[in-house]
Amino acid sequence: MPDILQSIHIDAPASQVRASLDSIDGLAAWWTRTTSGDASPGGHIDFRFGEHVTRVHVDAVASDRVHWTVADSNPDWDGTRLTFDLEPAGERTLLTFGHRGWKEANGFFGHCSMKWATFLLSLRSQVETGRGRPFPDDLAI
Repeated sequence: MPDILQSIHIDAPASQVRASLDSIDGLAAWWTRTTSGDASPGGHIDFRFGEHVTRVHVDAVASDRVHWTVADSNPDWDGTRLTFDLEPAGERTLLTFGHRGWKEANGFFGHCSMKWATFLLSLRSQVETGRGRPFPDDLAI
């Protein structure tokens, strides 16, 4: 099963990066403004992109990781896992992101890989400057 894997350095401590991954307000600041739910382990988060909703189950939240399983989205995403692993690197944090367990590396897989890159840049901007580019103001590809 193919995985999307990307890494990005963020000029902030891991605790600050994690704060943008483990709260509804933090997530809404960089991924989609219309985010709701419970970001604690065992909870569900709904990410709205216009009419489309992606629901994830929160599997783990720890100092060095946030992991989710996609519970309801579209056939390509359902059952996949989203992983955010944080590694302190001096005054910076190395964030390794994974969108794991795709059924196949199709055209949508390629689109999502590029789109995840834009959202990770939004996350970095949010953490470093306080201004992300969440949907609907995200970078068009």
